[in-house]
Amino acid sequence: MEKKRRDFMGLSLGLFTAAGGIGALYAMKRTWDPLPSVKAAGFTTIDLASAQPNKLVVEKWRGKPIFVLKKTADMEANDRDIVIGSDRFHVSIGLCTHLGCIPAYAGAEHKFKCACHGGEFDASGEVLKSPPPSPLVIPPFTIEGTKLVLGEAGPEYKKMLDAGLIA
Repeated sequence: MEKKRRDFMGLSLGLFTAAGGIGALYAMKRTWDPLPSVKAAGFTTIDLASAQPNKLVVEKWRGKPIFVLKKTADMEANDRDIVIGSDRFHVSIGLCTHLGCIPAYAGAEHKFKCACHGGEFDASGEVLKSPPPSPLVIPPFTIEGTKLVLGEAGPEYKKMLDAGLIA
């Protein structure tokens, strides 16, 4: 009789401990998961259908400014352009690759100019005048019709990455 009681107590204690361990692991996993608000901030959708030629639109993604520029026919085509239909767009994180300043867009000259140290980028984000060490950074994106979804590396982004256009 005593042996059966001990076996039952041991089994009960083991089951209770296992249930507590599973509960603790579940609670730890939930604390490590990002909050829904953080997940939502990871993706930004930009509708490019209403973009005007040579007008810079600044959006926000993960706390960083995003430059979106619909290029005009007289602007030079570049492999870094995002093509949707017959339209070409420049999309980049709007921070200078030198010291992180936010360049201003000079629409008449089709250039981004950084006032801090005189750096210049063309309408495709390529460096025209140093000190910036590299072109403006293109964020991961995917195209859904006329919408650009930032935060997800789609086939177009991966193609640019494979071609060495994105660092």
